[in-house]
Amino acid sequence: MQVTSVKAAIFDMDGVILDSQGLATRAWSRAVADLGYRLTEELNLELVGRNVPDSNAILCRALGPEFPLEAARRAAREFFVALTPATGVPLKPGVESLLDFLESKGVRKAVATSTPRPACVRHLQHWKLLDRFSVVVCGDEVPSGKPAPDIFLQAARLLNVQPAECVVIEDSFAGIRAAHAAGMLPIMVPDLKAPDDEIRALAYRVVPNLDGARQVIAALI
Repeated sequence: MQVTSVKAAIFDMDGVILDSQGLATRAWSRAVADLGYRLTEELNLELVGRNVPDSNAILCRALGPEFPLEAARRAAREFFVALTPATGVPLKPGVESLLDFLESKGVRKAVATSTPRPACVRHLQHWKLLDRFSVVVCGDEVPSGKPAPDIFLQAARLLNVQPAECVVIEDSFAGIRAAHAAGMLPIMVPDLKAPDDEIRALAYRVVPNLDGARQVIAALI
């Protein structure tokens, strides 16, 4: 993987900026169980990082075409809200200090998340983070979701930088595959699932937390 000087950092949101993936998997597990189906841990983790159409396809393929998708999504949203602390979905440790560092170095910043725009904006506004990103691209705004590279390539276009000048901070397998396919430098900060050999090979670095990501980026600037 060719390394170039970094001009932009593109963040996934769920599992990277927000400590939301555990809440989401618990909500989905309960919603599916209440409808009389079983969502295995493996299948639940397969949904991580995927947009709505892709996760719908994954669920129908695994649970059958008669699986009540809309009822499950409504229930999962309700359970997610019920599980969320009164203070909001927690931030991942180190988010604000990493943003401070990038701003001090003049590195452009974007969010590229599979989450639809209304929910993405709501979460970022809650933590007063929306204005700290010059670009936000959401899963309902590109033709193909992760692991396709579309969302990251769109973020690079809007940032007016070349893909090779971007680092991507991701927690999901789909996100690492997408960033690699986009010709960017994927930095994995694992959340619910540790990387396997394939993902380690695709990632530029695997680090334990966002402070580790900051150190990797500092060496590339």
